[in-house]
Amino acid sequence: MQVRVGSARGAVVAAVALATMLGGCAKPADGDGKNASSASPTAGSEGADGTAAAGGGSIGAAGSDCELPVRFDIAKDWKAKAIDTQAELSKTSKGSDGDLSGSLADAFLRQGPVTAACEIDAKPAGHIGFLRVWTGKAGKADAGSVLREFVAAEDDVSKEKYHSFRTGGGLTGVEVEYLSTSKLLDETKKETALAVGTPHGPVVLHLGGMDTEEHEAMRPAYELAKRTLELS
Repeated sequence: MQVRVGSARGAVVAAVALATMLGGCAKPADGDGKNASSASPTAGSEGADGTAAAGGGSIGAAGSDCELPVRFDIAKDWKAKAIDTQAELSKTSKGSDGDLSGSLADAFLRQGPVTAACEIDAKPAGHIGFLRVWTGKAGKADAGSVLREFVAAEDDVSKEKYHSFRTGGGLTGVEVEYLSTSKLLDETKKETALAVGTPHGPVVLHLGGMDTEEHEAMRPAYELAKRTLELS
């Protein structure tokens, strides 16, 4: 996710702030390294190149690593951690540079009509990137509108391609593939996101990655989550 900052220096500060706030999400699980998510591995789900992701448990239900309005399976070795948005914003507001860090925290933790709720780290599986879950308040907005606002809140987006889909769990939603360009790095990469509506509000799943190559390598894990997505 990109943040609107006015200079390269601002972007570097933003990157440091993100690492500070969400760095815990990139660490392997404590103890024996097992995921605390529900241990119910499922058959893999194929990505665009036919590669399948082996299931490594599920999240979303009460008692799982991330309690969400939906549940879905995560890929083997990927590690999920809930993001307490209010707690993160409260911590930054108490710092010596509260105004700056607070605005950066808000930019990282909110995108369009949704806020960060869960981060699933691919690093333990050998990839550089995350599958992030964003949630919004209950309302009348449909999944397509929420997803378009989510993408519009990200700078330098192009070649958006939207389409409808239906999950194996019976949910209908809207998915988008697009290109995101970093002004700081002068690089363009592929990203994918989907949105579904629930009685508790919209849910957005977003797959980024360090670059397009990493994005494609992680795509089977995204497809597994999409295929198994259902109401909690």
